Amino acid sequence: MTSDQLAAWCGSDGEFRVAARYWNGGFRFDMADHQIQVRMLDGAPREGDPGDTSGVVTLSGPREVWDQLISGKPPRFATDIAAALGIGLRLGGDRLTYWQYYPALQRAVELLRPAVPARQVIEDHAQFDSPVGRYIHVELGGDDHRIYFEEAGRGIPLLLQHTAGSHGIQWRHLFECPGITNHYRLIAYDLPFHGKSLPPVGPRWWEQAYRLTADQARALPVALVEALRLVRPVYMGCSVGGLLALDLALHHPGRFRAVIALEGALKIDGELRHLEGFSHPQVSNDTKARIMEGLMAPGAPTVYRKETAYAYASGWSPAFAGDLHYYFDDFDLRKARIDTSQTAVHILSGEYDYSAPTEAGRAAHDAIEGSTFQAMLELGHFPMSEDPERFLTHLLPLLDAIRQSS
Repeated sequence: MTSDQLAAWCGSDGEFRVAARYWNGGFRFDMADHQIQVRMLDGAPREGDPGDTSGVVTLSGPREVWDQLISGKPPRFATDIAAALGIGLRLGGDRLTYWQYYPALQRAVELLRPAVPARQVIEDHAQFDSPVGRYIHVELGGDDHRIYFEEAGRGIPLLLQHTAGSHGIQWRHLFECPGITNHYRLIAYDLPFHGKSLPPVGPRWWEQAYRLTADQARALPVALVEALRLVRPVYMGCSVGGLLALDLALHHPGRFRAVIALEGALKIDGELRHLEGFSHPQVSNDTKARIMEGLMAPGAPTVYRKETAYAYASGWSPAFAGDLHYYFDDFDLRKARIDTSQTAVHILSGEYDYSAPTEAGRAAHDAIEGSTFQAMLELGHFPMSEDPERFLTHLLPLLDAIRQSS
């Protein structure tokens, strides 16, 4: 691949052009034995040296790292730029431009990969989907919150908590699965400040930075159990919600008959200060959304990967970084002792998740006596939305086992 070839490919690629709008500067990929350079002029790619001015980003690394990053099916921890920075890829140049034009940079990397046919998706559905949405008022921290939730099905209540920065739309595929809704009453809610759950009326919330704390995270599902009068419910959450599953089992033993932690762990490694683009006012939500794609399995259907990312792009900008306060800073169960005789604990981890990898899920399982663990091959950080068909092969037997043991 030459510089002029990549510049031409970028120029003819609709996704790259949209992501690179207004970009002046450029990028270079240093592959040890080979260099590719592309100039950007008001969003248009051109072959040539972009120089070392503002607006220029350099990605460099050994050939073996690049070979993984641009392979047709990247291996674990090499699915995208952000992941590869942890295995030897190096970032240089203008760091703000990197954050602002991450989606374009990642698309340029993808154009270097050999074409792999995407899995096709055909949805068989009725005119109306199953869930019905409502609002409920609950008191959290002394303030009245108007919480949005959707529900469908009958049987054992199953509370569903979305990931950081997103909302309950991630669970839409489960609502259409009779194997679940014939036995479970699904309730997917939006955290305050997420989706359709508005901020509380009264507090001057706009004058302070949003931060999700452990106390706040635990309070909402417990309040919903009480307000909806749920009897021995099951809780399932993913990412932030997956950590919360273990938190609830520890701090509210017996409140839930079982918790299911998707991408769960006892502690998440990472520091929010290294993700300054997640809260920088000059970086759009497009970047957060595109980075989320790298947490998904490369073989997941493209349409579902993009849909999952779309939910991130459409959220309130401070919500994602604020949720990560709980994810990185306020959650640590490494010294905790969870009693699984009070609440059953089930942990499922996606193979391609580099934020809460399978190793972290297995370590949590090893530390929690009586828990169960599944490593979900060919799935990533968002199993329920990135590849629902594959996810159900893991979830349905587990839900059947919970039901049979009740």
